[in-house]
Amino acid sequence: MASLHTRFDTYLAYYRLQWLEPLVRIILRRLYRRVVERILAYRGLVLGVGVALTVVAAFAASSVGLEFLPKLEEGNMWIRAVMPASISLETGNDYANRMRKLIKGFPEAETVISQHGRPDDGTDSTGFFNVEFFVPLKPMERWRKGVDKDALVAEMSEALEKAFPGIEFTFSQYIQDNVQEAASGVKGENSVKVSGNDLDTLSKVAEDIKNAISTVPGITDLAVSASLGQPTIRIDINRNKAARYGLAPGDINATVQAAIGGQAAGDVYENGSDRHFPMIVRLAPRYRENLEAIKRIPIGVQGANGVTQVPLAEVATIGLVSGAFYIYREQQARYVPVKFSVRGRDLGSAVLEAQQRVAEKVKIPGGYRVEWVGEFGNLKSALQRLAVAVPIAISLILLLLYVSFGSLRDTLLAGSAIPMALTGGVFALFIAGMPFSISAAIGFIALFGIAAMNGIMVLSCHNRIVDSGVARDEALRQTCQQQMRPVLMTCVAACVGLLPAAFSSAIGSQVQRPLAVVVVGGTLLAPCLFLTVLPAAIGLFSRRQARQPVGQPAVAGTA
Repeated sequence: MASLHTRFDTYLAYYRLQWLEPLVRIILRRLYRRVVERILAYRGLVLGVGVALTVVAAFAASSVGLEFLPKLEEGNMWIRAVMPASISLETGNDYANRMRKLIKGFPEAETVISQHGRPDDGTDSTGFFNVEFFVPLKPMERWRKGVDKDALVAEMSEALEKAFPGIEFTFSQYIQDNVQEAASGVKGENSVKVSGNDLDTLSKVAEDIKNAISTVPGITDLAVSASLGQPTIRIDINRNKAARYGLAPGDINATVQAAIGGQAAGDVYENGSDRHFPMIVRLAPRYRENLEAIKRIPIGVQGANGVTQVPLAEVATIGLVSGAFYIYREQQARYVPVKFSVRGRDLGSAVLEAQQRVAEKVKIPGGYRVEWVGEFGNLKSALQRLAVAVPIAISLILLLLYVSFGSLRDTLLAGSAIPMALTGGVFALFIAGMPFSISAAIGFIALFGIAAMNGIMVLSCHNRIVDSGVARDEALRQTCQQQMRPVLMTCVAACVGLLPAAFSSAIGSQVQRPLAVVVVGGTLLAPCLFLTVLPAAIGLFSRRQARQPVGQPAVAGTA
């Protein structure tokens, strides 16, 4: 009995659909037939509305932000803490434990794994001042109500900065951090590299840049990778005093090197093996353990009565200064990076405002240069490549259209479908609040093909009907009626195929969403423009004349 009811419901649903499809088709055709009459009556007005819509889309595009790629949600956080450079292993370990406990206190954190110092393989040269935390996160359905990733990062950042003042924290994700560090060479999403020779000047310019962009909305995790601060003993040889004793600077340097750093006196070989190790000789620790002891290091002086000794302080100035503990180098030049992230704002507008602030407030000395790297550097390179690839693609499409139609007028009419398709994609990004990215750019390139195909279908059908001897107005009516279904099917197929990706919010969907939103938005609005504005443009500008005597039956258009 249940099976009988199921079959009856199936048949009922089937016959309902059989009635529904012709009914919808008839309604659409009758409605569109009336629209076509209005198009023919007000061709200039329809074309003007289409142009105005394109201009509005251009203004909307100018307000859309820029970013390289949407941030792929990995379901984790990678937090880096930079403590004072002179911190000891024991104190740094105590801070790391306290930070790990604070981060684990957030209910969204599954666990916390910390790395203190540099890795065992030595690939990351850093000191005890560096602590990194890997924080896998629970599924988002188990998070507190109203808390998203940005809000969680803001809460953690505020709690850490309040509990550990003076320590710099940056937030990223595991894979994202590795990719960005490999691309820019700096531990940060974005950075400003100040390149030059003198470390003091580099540090000063870097601090000026940091202060200049600190007030830019959206700039977070701002920090300067310090190079100075390592306690260093500096020995400056007084050449005049050394000359009185007949000493050259090289003699004094050799003595200091042997006394403090050591000098190889021979090799020690391992029994039964060819392995050998240098045997280093230097002064005992009590003769070099502090500044006063170093001042008393004896320097041999050759005199008339043999070799005498004078203390190092007699021929050199010795003092404790702040030296370099970490020097960044790239392309045989020193640089100091200013690291920062962008949250709550698109990358392009934030960095452009930051560059404007730097240009207004920071004076770059001669011989020094500033380079913006990281995500913004990748975005800039990608836009430069797109500036070459997109015009080439459009030129090839127009060339193929010209080969197909053999007329420049028809080529431009068919090519006018391209901006019509792009209009919907721009509006979709604007309404969704998404910035323009490389993923969205690929979506716009996909719209090029859809637009060109529909332009060819509509214009080819019109030309065929005109060539068969039908009057131009009647040919335009037949073209609209015959091409309604192909245009709708072409656009709806692309729209429906990418509709799930446009509304997906699962992990990994962030990268594909801009592409899907652009294509869905473009293919939703494009049929309306293809079936209204494009016929109006053809009616106004096409000069196609019948090649056969009037009165012959019209050739049927494409279905």
